[in-house]
Amino acid sequence: MKIVALVVALLAVFGFATASAATRAEPGPADTVLARGELRVCSTGDYRPFTYRDPAGRWSGIDFDLAGDLAQRLGLRPALVQTTWARLAGDVGSRCDLAMGGISVTAERARLATYSTPYQRDGKTPITRCADVARFGTLAQIDRPGVQVVVNPGGTNEKFARTRLRQATVLGHPDNNTIFDELLAGRADLMITDASETRWQSRQHPQLCAVHPDHPFTDDEKAYLLPHGSGLLLGYVNGWLRTIREDGTYAAVTRRWLG
Repeated sequence: MKIVALVVALLAVFGFATASAATRAEPGPADTVLARGELRVCSTGDYRPFTYRDPAGRWSGIDFDLAGDLAQRLGLRPALVQTTWARLAGDVGSRCDLAMGGISVTAERARLATYSTPYQRDGKTPITRCADVARFGTLAQIDRPGVQVVVNPGGTNEKFARTRLRQATVLGHPDNNTIFDELLAGRADLMITDASETRWQSRQHPQLCAVHPDHPFTDDEKAYLLPHGSGLLLGYVNGWLRTIREDGTYAAVTRRWLG
């Protein structure tokens, strides 16, 4: 009964269910999370400004801050679990309760897990040395022999490059935290990634410039990943997303990181 009472209280906070609806709900991931008292969040820790884990193990970023806010509102302890882009969807439901950290919505991931309501629109665009911006404004300019495009393995950046580029050389780089050093050192010409990341990285590295981030090559959405059959847990997350947009929390967090 203690778990049911907590479920009712949480649903009331987010305003999308009644006590009778909570009482009828079948036991599921939400019950496990509440009983454990801990919200386990998978994140790659290598995709700033959304998520970053430094060498000392300290986490930061937009979705790290938001994960803490979600856990606090649910009365739970947040616990970050590091994963990789290749393992991300498979880890949800086994190693963690949900995944956060700039995750693009794709059909492949949707087969393995369930997405929350999208919380941001984004799209793929190049970032390169500022002197080369005019060289890489279109895919036709990029997809030429001799052009070297660096990618981080296992995510949508790699999929985009390997699917859309036929003549350019696609170079894999295993560490997304150091991948922009490849551009600075001249070992690669450009990277194609989400416009939000290109904006942030160009502020950290004045030698690098985002190429038309307001007009990316794609129109994508970002959301959080939960296990299939999440039921009430998915409801909590979607209700929380609506709440933080309405009360200004989301705007304040993103403004702190994106300006």
